[in-house]
Amino acid sequence: MHKYCRLFFILTFSFISSCKSFVPESTSDQIDYRQEMRQFVEEISSYAHSLDSDFLVIPQNGQELLVQGEDINSEIDQIYLASIDGIGREDLFYGFSGDDIATDSAITAMWLDYLNLAKENGLSILAIDYCSTPEKIDDSSLHNQELEFLSFAADHRELDNIPLYPAIPFAENNATVRSLSQAHNFLYLINPAQYASKEEFINAITSTNYDLLVLDLYLGEAIFTKDEIEQLRQKANGGSRLVLCYLSVGEAEDYRPYWKQEWDENPPEWLLEENPNWAGNYRVQYWNEDWKTIITGSADSYLGKIINSGFNGVYLDLVDAFWEFEDELAVNE
Repeated sequence: MHKYCRLFFILTFSFISSCKSFVPESTSDQIDYRQEMRQFVEEISSYAHSLDSDFLVIPQNGQELLVQGEDINSEIDQIYLASIDGIGREDLFYGFSGDDIATDSAITAMWLDYLNLAKENGLSILAIDYCSTPEKIDDSSLHNQELEFLSFAADHRELDNIPLYPAIPFAENNATVRSLSQAHNFLYLINPAQYASKEEFINAITSTNYDLLVLDLYLGEAIFTKDEIEQLRQKANGGSRLVLCYLSVGEAEDYRPYWKQEWDENPPEWLLEENPNWAGNYRVQYWNEDWKTIITGSADSYLGKIINSGFNGVYLDLVDAFWEFEDELAVNE
């Protein structure tokens, strides 16, 4: 999308948001969970672009939010489209049923309908497959190459390592990468626990030639600084890369600085049950203003800290949290 069209939609959204207080509340208690997540992402984008017009916003999964209805033939949500720069999709070809297991072709086809629509409308696609067998890694790379998607084959579901295979990233190059359209590959490494220090982590990353990096804001309890992010931008071969920061918007994490100890016994109303598959992660009512304030809107918010550290953009996880709320609603009806 042309940058001036994008600016128009972002400004339109900002105007609509500022007028919310003048709109009477619906008499229905029904929550539109998809629209609430769209609006949250739009608010994140609006705040980020008020500080850095080139800041990238990429939601992971939840590709269905691209359209206003519940099927691929629904009208595209233009404000949402203008608020994001790409879409990440896990398990596209491998990993949905288990690591190193091919995703059911019907599921892949369903997702591809949305991802191709996104690509046709100017968005970049980042595909993450969870596979460790070299033949399956190669197959994942070839499928994504044919689709012109950026791809990463993670051999650890924990995303805590630089894979040994392939030894050279697909389409390795020494270019200076300033936009998503210039990137040919990426590394997704958000759990740096195996690295003893920032120096060790930075040295490991700068020994690679990936075009794009997705990492966490913290290593241990320390935030990455602007100088450290600048170091991480440098490829080993002299080129440079984009550096994005992981941010969970659909779950709260009890190991984050925003977590209050009293929440263990007396959680706020928007904090729900723990994710049984990921210890320390808790579902949230992501439309709640208190949760949104933690995530975005000020220099003290999580997004504010990310921007202050000099990242090129943000990679939003649990954008697809709306599915669980919709499923619960369906069961209760």
